[in-house]
Amino acid sequence: MTQRPKLLSGGNPQIPKGYGEEPVRAFIAATPGWKREIIERLDALISGAVPEVRKAVKWNSPLYGASDEGWFLSLHCFNRYVKVAFFRGTSLRPQPPVSSKTAETRYLHLHEGEAIDEARLVDWVCQASQLPGERM
Repeated sequence: MTQRPKLLSGGNPQIPKGYGEEPVRAFIAATPGWKREIIERLDALISGAVPEVRKAVKWNSPLYGASDEGWFLSLHCFNRYVKVAFFRGTSLRPQPPVSSKTAETRYLHLHEGEAIDEARLVDWVCQASQLPGERM
């Protein structure tokens, strides 16, 4: 019997660091309830918007990058929402709605039952994928 990954505080799955599709699939599979549906949809939208997207899981969060130059976006689960972090979010137009302690980062928080503005999200993903990535 395969043991399910531990959930950290806030309900984020604890997934070993890894690169490629497999660790991101493991993250999605371990994400509980309504958050899994959101993460699955976000992953599909990101993959559709940036067909050659690079994926990894680091610090228990999926990361997405457009080249070897770094990462443009991450996902993370909290008790009441899923956080989409755009590392160069202040360069996006319009900017994602939630500010960060990090100067250039902006967030989008998605709550249970809330519709995703898919056109806006895909536009932000496309913009973000063209900017210099964050090295992590």
